[in-house]
Amino acid sequence: MVTLREKFHGCIAGSWVGSAMGAAVESWSREKIKQAHGYLDRLLPYRHYTAQTDWLREPGTTEDGIERQKLIATAIIEKKGRITAQDLLAVWLRDLDPEKMRYKQERFDRSLLELARAGVPASELGRLWPFSNVVAMARASHPLGLINAGDPEAAADDSFEVGQVYAAKTAFGLRWAALYNAAVAEACRPGATVESVLDTAKRFVHHRAEPGSLYALYDTIQQEVNQGLELAARHTDPMALRDEFYGFYEGGRYFNYGQSQANEIVSKGLAVFAVSSGDPRQAILTAVNFGRDTDCLAAVAGGLAGALTGAGALPREWTDQVNQATRQDPYTNNRRSIEETADGLLAAFLTRRQRMEEYVRMMGEHAYLE
Repeated sequence: MVTLREKFHGCIAGSWVGSAMGAAVESWSREKIKQAHGYLDRLLPYRHYTAQTDWLREPGTTEDGIERQKLIATAIIEKKGRITAQDLLAVWLRDLDPEKMRYKQERFDRSLLELARAGVPASELGRLWPFSNVVAMARASHPLGLINAGDPEAAADDSFEVGQVYAAKTAFGLRWAALYNAAVAEACRPGATVESVLDTAKRFVHHRAEPGSLYALYDTIQQEVNQGLELAARHTDPMALRDEFYGFYEGGRYFNYGQSQANEIVSKGLAVFAVSSGDPRQAILTAVNFGRDTDCLAAVAGGLAGALTGAGALPREWTDQVNQATRQDPYTNNRRSIEETADGLLAAFLTRRQRMEEYVRMMGEHAYLE
């Protein structure tokens, strides 16, 4: 049986390696990737935000999504439990340097920090962000699934709470984050399977959706999840799955973050997880050769597969290279290694569990019947 520690390590390693490998070909077409690399299966150096910097990142360097993930992880590790949007904002205000952020994070990240520094409350930041369906939260919030390991409902609830810094609570982007983090929490449960993880994702499509005139809109999320999983069920060749997906997602070239919409990335990520049978190595390789937003897709698919299967399926040279690049990264908000991050999150989970056990014991001793 895969231990909980191995699952935590696998989730963080899968998301970091996926981000680093996918970033080298981010926004490329499937044809361009094939022409340049054949089948990409290694970490490469790359440039990012070339309009702002000529920094050549060494192989294994992660990008903006993992910067967001690190901030969430820091807040959880320091609080030793579940966090609120305000807890995350406090870490932003303490740890983020706008001059360094321009090398590693998007312009909107810096804009949100400026608003926070000006006194905008955490619960209001997301309302001021114009990209409500972007995958920013879903691809970066793995620690919310981990601190709620085995408790999908709490993971989904925390996605809405903490996600307020990136989107309004009603935003579809947070709904995709909620069902994804519920799946991560399920993957950490003893006895979890590929099927139980996917069933959990489907079950949380309508989480917190109140019946009424808008309820039917959430069925579009259900349709996209089902569509992706139906495609995965028809294919054993991951690249054939990729080609069929292009019939549904091929646009987005003419508006900001058009290839980074949460519905595309998460539905693809679940399908890649399914066709890879929960193997994080295969999930990452499939995702980085899909084209379009490869780093986000690989972080989603690789992180979920790692949470189910553990880090043992990932080549050690990949995780060693990512750790080396992290130690030498002059612009990251935190230089903890994969293992240090995962162990810190596990320690927070164990502290949370101990508090819950003490509470149950205390109330059990004073239980009474009417």
